[in-house]
Parts: sequence; C-alpha cells; structure tokens
Amino acid sequence: MAISSNLGFPRIGRRRELKQLLESYWAGETDADTLQHGARALRLAHWRLQAERGIEHIPSNDFSLYDHVLDTAVAVGAVPRRFRAPADRSLLDAYFAMARGGDAPAMEMTKWLDTNYHYIVPEFEADTNFRLASTKVVDEFCEARDAGVHTRPVLLGPVSFLHLGKERGLSSPRLSLLPSLLPVYEQLLDRLAGEGADWIQMDEPCLALDAEPSIAEALRAAYERLGRVSSRLKLVLTAYFAGLETNLALAFELPVAAVHLDLVRAPGQIDAALALARARPAISLSLGLVDGRNVWRTDLFRAAVMLACARDKIAAERILVAPSCSLLHCPIDLASEIHLDAEVRPWLAFATEKLDEVALLAWYATHGGDGIQSELAASARALTSRQSSPRVSNAEVRRRVAGLPADRRQSPYDVRQARQQQRLGLPILPTTTIGSFPQTAKIRAARAEFRRGARPADSYEALLREETAEAVRRQEDAGLDVLVHGEFERTDMVEYFGEQLVGFVFTEHGWVQSYGSRCVKPPIIYGDVQRLSPMTVDWARYAQSLTARPVKGMLTGPVTILQWSFVRDDQPRAETCRQIALAIRDEVLDLERAGLAVIQIDEPALREGMPLHRSEWAAYLEWAVGCFRLAASGVADETQIHTHMCYAEFNDIIEAVAAMDADVVSIESSRSQMELLEAFGRFRYPNGVGPGVYDIHSPRIPTREEIAGLLEKALRQIPAAQLWVNPDCGLKTRKWDEVLPALQALVEAARTVRRKVQA
Repeated sequence: MAISSNLGFPRIGRRRELKQLLESYWAGETDADTLQHGARALRLAHWRLQAERGIEHIPSNDFSLYDHVLDTAVAVGAVPRRFRAPADRSLLDAYFAMARGGDAPAMEMTKWLDTNYHYIVPEFEADTNFRLASTKVVDEFCEARDAGVHTRPVLLGPVSFLHLGKERGLSSPRLSLLPSLLPVYEQLLDRLAGEGADWIQMDEPCLALDAEPSIAEALRAAYERLGRVSSRLKLVLTAYFAGLETNLALAFELPVAAVHLDLVRAPGQIDAALALARARPAISLSLGLVDGRNVWRTDLFRAAVMLACARDKIAAERILVAPSCSLLHCPIDLASEIHLDAEVRPWLAFATEKLDEVALLAWYATHGGDGIQSELAASARALTSRQSSPRVSNAEVRRRVAGLPADRRQSPYDVRQARQQQRLGLPILPTTTIGSFPQTAKIRAARAEFRRGARPADSYEALLREETAEAVRRQEDAGLDVLVHGEFERTDMVEYFGEQLVGFVFTEHGWVQSYGSRCVKPPIIYGDVQRLSPMTVDWARYAQSLTARPVKGMLTGPVTILQWSFVRDDQPRAETCRQIALAIRDEVLDLERAGLAVIQIDEPALREGMPLHRSEWAAYLEWAVGCFRLAASGVADETQIHTHMCYAEFNDIIEAVAAMDADVVSIESSRSQMELLEAFGRFRYPNGVGPGVYDIHSPRIPTREEIAGLLEKALRQIPAAQLWVNPDCGLKTRKWDEVLPALQALVEAARTVRRKVQA
C-alpha cells in the first residue's frame, strides 16, 4: 500500500485563532496558560482534520507559536547571550523576546528560501553551548498520541539549521559546530523512539540549494551518526522548492528510509530518482505531486501518469504520496469561501482540499483508477473549464506586452539627482518613512462596517481623510522631510492593488502566515492583468494638498505583486509580471501628472523571487529588474523614484539592485546592525540609499543615540550625499504611541549627525 503523507499544516487556524491568541498574550490581556491551551486546541483540530481526510503520515512539531527555526534554536540551547537574563524570565517570554525584541534588539529575520514566510535567523556565538533545552517535539508527539493520533514528528535537520544561521563572533565556520550539535539530536530521536515514534521527517532544505562540498560532508557525517541512533526509527529526508539536481545522488547515499522530491517545481528529477531507488531497495520515495505553494487544483491525470511510472519501477509500498512542501504556505479551507468567484472556485484547492488530493493519489498508487473515476473526471472538467475560459486571456493586454516601451530613464542618475534636488530642496541626510502608518482599531472597525454595508461610503471616506490629514500633521510636527499619506485606505500592499486590477480574485479567509502573528491574504491571479482606471491618485493628491513638503506616491512593484499573490501556473511568471508592470507604469505616469514629485515603487520581494539554483539567477533577474524599470522609467528626470526592499542577502543581488536604477533604495538593515550595507559599500552603489535605522517589527522604541550610532556606521559605507534616514519598513502594525517617539528620535538623530557631517 502506498502511504499518504503530509509535510506540514498551516498553524494559524481557520479564523486566525493563533494570531488572536498571540496578540492577546503580548498585550497582557491573557496569561500563558490561556495561550498554551488555545495552541493545543489548534494542534488537536489540525491533527484530527488530517486523519479524517485520509492522511496516514500526519506531521507533528510543524506547529509553532512564532517560527519553527526559532523553535529549533530554543530546543538545542542556541539562545544568544543577550537573551539569557534575567534569570526569572520564563522560557516563553525569552522565546518571544528573541523574535520581537525587548530589553535587547530582536534576532534577525529573513525569508525562508524563496517564500514570503520569514524565519528567525539562528545566531552562533563563541560560547554557544548546545544542550537539550526544550522537548517540544517529544511533547507534541505525545500530545497527539494521547489524543489517538499517531504522528510523524518534523525536525529541521542539523545541517540546514546551522547553514541557515549566522556566526556572531564565532571564529570558525558554523558548520564546525556540527559535532557538538548532533548529541542533542540524538537525545531527541532517542526520546521519540522511546515514546513510540516510528517515522521522523528530517527537513534538510539545504539539499535543494547548489551543491557545496562542505554541506555534502556535513550531511554525510550527520546522518551516518543519526542513522545509528535507533533501529526503531525511519528517517524521511525532505527538501523542497527546487530539484535536488547534483545532490540527488548524495541523498540516496545517506542512511535514511525515504527521500522526498518536489515534483511540482522539478518534475524532471523523477527518472533519475527512480533509477537510484531501484539501486537502493531499502529507500522509499516521497513524491511531492500536489502543489504546497499555490492554490490551483492538481491535474490528477498528470500526477497519475507520474505515479504509474513510479509504480512500474518500484513497489507501491515504497511510495509515499505527499504535497511538494509543507502546506504552511496555503490557505486552510476552500469551504470557508462562500462568496468566492463562482467560475474560478472549481479551479482551486486549499490546504484541506490538497489533503484530499494526496489521499486520492495514494489510493491510485495502490489500486489504480478503480473507484475514483468520478474524482478524476471532476479534475479533468475543472482543468478544461480553466483552459477554455474567455476571462483568462485578454487580447488588448497581450498586444501591449508584445510592444513594450523603453525601460530606461531619460538621463543618468547624476543628472537626475541635480534636477530633483533643485525641485525638492532637501537637506543632507533627508528623513522619510517607508509608507504606512498605524491601522488603528478605529480604522479597522470603520472598514468592517463599510464592507458589510453598515457605514455609508461618504462617512467612511471622511474618516480616512481625517486620518490622512492627522498623519500629515504628525509628520510635519516630527520634522520629517518627505512625507507619506499613511495608506489608511489600504488593507494590504498587494491586495489593495489587486482589487483594482482585472485578472485577480480574492478570498475572505485565505490567510497565510508571514511571520509570528502577521498574516497576509494573497490575491489569486487567474488571468491577464489590466488597469482600467487610476488606483492611488486621489489619495496622493489630497495628501499633497495639505502640505508644502513633498509627499510620496506609494505603489507596490510588479515583482512583489507577483510574488505575494497566488500566481497562475499556465504561463511563465515573467509574462504575468510584465502585464503587472504595464499597469503600474500607467499609475506612475498618472501620479506624475497629478503633481507628485516623489513616487515609491516597493519591491521587497525581488530577492525572494530568485530561484534556489544560481544557474537560473541571471534569467530571473533579467526579467525581474526589467519589469521594475518598465514600471518606473516613463517619468521625467525631475521626478524622484524610490523603492523599498526587505530582508535580503544583498551580496547576491547588489548589481541587480543598481540596475533597477531607482533614485533611492530603502532597505531593512537595523536587525543586522547595518551589516547589509557592506555590500553597498564594496560595490560603491551609485544612487541614494536609505538603510532602516530602527526595527519596526519590534515594539521596542529606539533611542536617538542608537539611531545616530547606526547612521555613523552607515556613513562608513555610504557617502553622506547619498544617505537617507528612514525606519526599516512600513509602520502599519505599530501603535501611534510607539511610532511618534521613534520618529522623533529618528529626526533628532539625523539632525545630530547632519551637523557633524556639515561641520
């Protein structure tokens, strides 16, 4: 019998119950017992749901109160020294301090491979002493077992854990810590075996990255040792988001019971994997046939063909059928979407429906098509409906893409900079923010009333105008040089634009976790994208009318709209991105005609979108950078174009960032203490740079002295004439009583450093 298995399930709950639990606890409204009780209820509901849907290998320890990488760091005792005191602080509060900050700055946060999920970056110090500090993985296995559900515990593998972290004052490479880390993993595996676990999922996403001798050596050393821990355990080695390529043979050399393949991202690896499996009859294959990253219904006929091929080469009992990756990245349940577009709905499958597809394909792998003909026919009908729908293809959009305009600014940066300075008259080290201001309970309540018809449109708009005017006043009072309108009319930086573009549909409850309690509701791009009318001009024009200082027009860039949506999978992503870029270009030109002198086109997802293998980077960056330039390049020299970029390894993309040719790029850099700027300094980045000088993801309010210190650090890499001063990111999730003192500290720090530079 083939085995139906799942690699991970969304943590947040159908109605974002985890978000509510966390934020209530952080606000001091509930205690730790209430938080933990709610978390247990969510885990139990998810385990039972998977069992009811026919999943045999149900994951445990895929749940987290904040992040699974942080969970691993805490479990193995990798707690940075700045969080080891005070002694009376609970482990739970230390855990949240590591993620969110408090008395000390939070740990760094970056993207989980090529997704919009953010993980907390482990820190390895000279005195890091690995030890078994938390038995969460064992406790949750026992919790499920006692509830009558036998699970497959999930562990982030030791090599990937070290590889995804960073050294902090450590004199040797972090992989050198492997011998001292492995005993902790051995203890965990021993305890799991003692409690009755049989299969263990070892996530080693580093296998899906480019082959490195040091990684290969570390994997061999780790699994030779872990494979001897207990004959009662079967390890399934799991990687995703790309093909294993040259690491495929390595995976089959390791003493594991099964190897997982992402056959959605890399279907071509199936033949080589089957050949290796035939040569290693003790190893099973976990076939990731259902897309764990997107919302489209699986082409069951295509998946069945791959299963039939596998069944011809190896026995059915050596086949595990699975999603391509954890379902963490999908909304939970399509059944909750009672108002979803009726034509598009049959084309979709969320996490719960994907479990059904996995169970169905596992049945097929064992029994063939007998008994599931109606399900196969329904899949074929949905696919045909989608392919033939007239809403998917737009002839006008395709004509525009075929005749793309030039994607270069009229003049080089130094010419533009002089003309922009003449127009704007900004001081050295100009200050600004990234865009959004707090979405208060008052605003959220008014929006909810408006959407359900309980508040008239004119009343709702009047409130938004009041909030915008107040935000402009507060920015002027703080002394900021370039203002924003606050984005009070927007729910999300992608959803807001998608709602005004043709080719998108939206869910009511399609939330996915981005980090901690932060959830996003990605729109679904089902067809060609087109802008029919201006989207932001009225609000930008109104805000500019309130002040003599420049106000930025705020847009989300084409790559980010693409990355942070569920994208159609029936054409190349580059084609969809060009369509979005043309829509944003139209909006940029309308903002310029409305008198906006500064326009920001955010691209926080540019680095995130890069493929995992370097051989594919050049092709991606060519179209991604080209799409940004297409959106930004139609304006006059006097119009200043900004962009914003989130946590990223800028060493990898610094030349591409320069090729975007934005007049100013703002970047998140405070958590790394400006380390990210080293790439800009080495490269001698030619345009303006605004490194984030405080962490907006933390409630901690920075001091003027801290910000001034970071600015002085930045000046070692970036000339003063190019340096801007701004927070790390938008301020939407913060409170005004946090925002105002932080901005005041930012402005005062900028003025202090400005005086030193000009002295």
